Amino acid sequence: MSAVNPRRWWALLVLAAAQFMVIMDTSIIGVALPEMQKDLGFSQGELQWVFNAYVIAFGGLLLLGGRLSDLLGARKVFTTGWVVLIAGSVVAAAAQSVTVEVVGRAVQGVGGALIAPSAMTLLMMLFGHNPRELGKAMALYGAAAPAGGTAGVFLGGVFTEWLSWPWVFVIYVPIGVATLAATGLLPAVAGRRGGVDVLGAVAVTAGLALAVLAVVRAPEAGWGSTGTVLELIAAVVLLALFLVVQKAVREPLMPLAIWRVPRLGSANLAMTLLGAAWIPMWYFLNLYLQQVLGYGAFESGAALLPMTVLLMIFMTAITARLMAKLGAKPLIGGGLLVLAAGLLWLSAVEPTGTFVVDVLPASLVAALGMSLAYIPTMMTAMSGAPQEQAGLASGIVNTTYQVGSALGLAALTAVATSRGAGELGNLPALTDGFSSAFVWAAVIAAAGGLITLVAMRGDKSTAAGQADSESAGQAERAGV
Repeated sequence: MSAVNPRRWWALLVLAAAQFMVIMDTSIIGVALPEMQKDLGFSQGELQWVFNAYVIAFGGLLLLGGRLSDLLGARKVFTTGWVVLIAGSVVAAAAQSVTVEVVGRAVQGVGGALIAPSAMTLLMMLFGHNPRELGKAMALYGAAAPAGGTAGVFLGGVFTEWLSWPWVFVIYVPIGVATLAATGLLPAVAGRRGGVDVLGAVAVTAGLALAVLAVVRAPEAGWGSTGTVLELIAAVVLLALFLVVQKAVREPLMPLAIWRVPRLGSANLAMTLLGAAWIPMWYFLNLYLQQVLGYGAFESGAALLPMTVLLMIFMTAITARLMAKLGAKPLIGGGLLVLAAGLLWLSAVEPTGTFVVDVLPASLVAALGMSLAYIPTMMTAMSGAPQEQAGLASGIVNTTYQVGSALGLAALTAVATSRGAGELGNLPALTDGFSSAFVWAAVIAAAGGLITLVAMRGDKSTAAGQADSESAGQAERAGV
C-alpha cells in the first residue's frame, strides 16, 4: 500500500474548485442572456442555445471523458479539460455573432466533460485509503456542485450589472490558469492500456444531443411535428445502437456489466430526477424575481445567497453525519420529498408577492432537500464500482444529472410557456406560468423520492459501515 498523499487536502481544494466552476458554467450566463441577446442579435428561440450548447456537449461527452480518464490517466485528462475550457471561454467572451457564441459554449462543455469525471477519479485516489476521510472529502466536493450552480446566478448578476456580459466568460481564464498551475498537487495517476470505443462515443453523444434537441425545440415546433418526431426516433435509434455496440466491441465505452453494481441504476435514476427538478427551480425562480418582482440582476443573484449558505452548511457539516447514522436510502428519498415540498410551496407565488413571504422560506426548504439528497446519491452511485472503473461511474452519474437537468428545463419551459410565462409585462400570466413549472418540478422530485424509497435496495447496505468497507476494498484493490 503506497504512502498517503500529505498534500491531499490541498489537492481537494483544487478538485472542489474545478467542480464548482464546471457546474457554475451552466448557470452563470442566466441573468446575462438579455444583454447577450441585444448585443449579438439572438432571436428569442435561438437564445436558449447559449445554455443548451454547453449542456449538450457536457452531458453527451461525459462518458467519453470518464473512459479517457481511466485510459490516459486522470491528471492528464483533468489538465487537458482545463485547457479546452479556457479556450472555449475566450471564444465565447470575444464572440461577435450568434454562431461563434454557441460554438464557444459547446467547446466549454467539452472541457467540462473532461474535467468532471477525471476530478472524481483523482478524489478517489487521494482519499480511498480512509473511508472516514473519503466521506468528508465527498461532502466538500459534493457541496461544490449545487453551490456552483446557485453562485453562478449571483456572479452573473454582478458581472452583468457592474461590468458587461463577456465577463461571465472572462472569469474562467485567470481561474483556469491558476488551476493549471496547481495541478502539481494532484497525484500522477497512471492510465491503463486499452482502446477508445469511437463508434459508441459517437452514438451515445449524438443520441443524447438529439434527445435534448428534440425536447428543447418541441415547444416551438410542436410535440407532434415531423421534425420533433424524427429527432426523437433518431435519438432512440442511436442510443439503441450504442447498447448494441457495447455488447459487440472488445473494449466498450460503457461495459454493460457495470450496471450490475448494487444500487448504481437506482442512484442514477434519482440523480436524473434531482437534476430535472432542481435546475428548473433556480431558473424559474430567477425569472420570477426579475420579471415579476422587478429585481435587477445583482438583486436577483443576492436573493439566492441564503440557499447557497444553507447548502454549504448542510453538505459540509451535517449530511455526511446523517448518512453515517441513517444510510443513503432515507436521505435520498427523504431529500427528494423535502425538495418537492419546497417546490410546491414556491408554486404559491403571487404577482404582488414579496421575497420574504413568497420566496425565502420555500427556497430554503427546497435547498434543504437538495443538500440531503445530492451527496448520498453521488456516493451511492460511486461506492460499488471497482477502482479501475471509477472514472466511468463518475461519468455516468454526472451524465444523468446533466441530461436530467437539460430535459427537465426544456420540458418545464414548455409547460411554463403554455401557461403564460412568455407574456412579458403581464405579471399575472408570468406568475401562472412560473407557478405551473414549480408544480411539475415538485411532481418530478416527489416521484424520485417515492421511487427511491420503494426501489432502492435496503438502506442498511448503504449505511456508513458498509460504504466504509466497500471504499476500503477499492483502496486495497488500487494499492492506495
